[in-house]
Amino acid sequence: MNQNLGAATISIIIPTLNEAANIKDTLATTQPSINIEVIVVDGGSQDDTVARAQSLGVKVILSSPGRAVQMNAGAVAASGEILLFLHADTRLPPGFDAMIRTALQEPKTVAGAFNLRIDASGWGIRLVEWGVNRRSHFLQMPYGDQAIFITKEVFQQIGGFPELPIMEDFELIRRLKSNGRIAIIAQPVVTSARRWLRKGILQTTLINQIVIVAYLLGVSPERIRSWYRQEKFRKN
Repeated sequence: MNQNLGAATISIIIPTLNEAANIKDTLATTQPSINIEVIVVDGGSQDDTVARAQSLGVKVILSSPGRAVQMNAGAVAASGEILLFLHADTRLPPGFDAMIRTALQEPKTVAGAFNLRIDASGWGIRLVEWGVNRRSHFLQMPYGDQAIFITKEVFQQIGGFPELPIMEDFELIRRLKSNGRIAIIAQPVVTSARRWLRKGILQTTLINQIVIVAYLLGVSPERIRSWYRQEKFRKN
């Protein structure tokens, strides 16, 4: 399966919303690499995100806000045979392009992602990384901050990202798992620690688990998103 991807073009799709502080460092990790295009899909930033991305010579398109909507818009604009969905605060490892092409040529592999490293110190952060990477390998359930990649053909077959206000990456991977294997590349991407540091490691982890359970129990993504935004789980 996918035996013709050795020289395939990779379209890197980066959804952004007020990511001026991160976009330059993230884009820097897409280079040098072979046969790639970079598409920044902006959802209405009020800072210098768009100008900074344009100054670095990458393609920038505008979209309605919403990560799933933005990533689907990027996929439509993409010319590559492989799509790589990269969060604006996540940095790719050197040689990511060759790793992705190799992974997608493995039998029965339909998609993949990377191990995760969080850009902060401390045993709590290391424990979060350990849990994420164990879940990814044993349950084949990576999340969006692990840089999900997939062939454009398979992405179109499953209908792209479900345009949910939250949990779009979780639902995409659930659908993909019924179609084949999810490869996890051992070399990690490095993501910002900002959400863990803002609310605290324990609280962030707890909120994430509550969100997943609520979603699996049938609570609407709109309601979950409302809880998440209002930090309903906070005690103060």
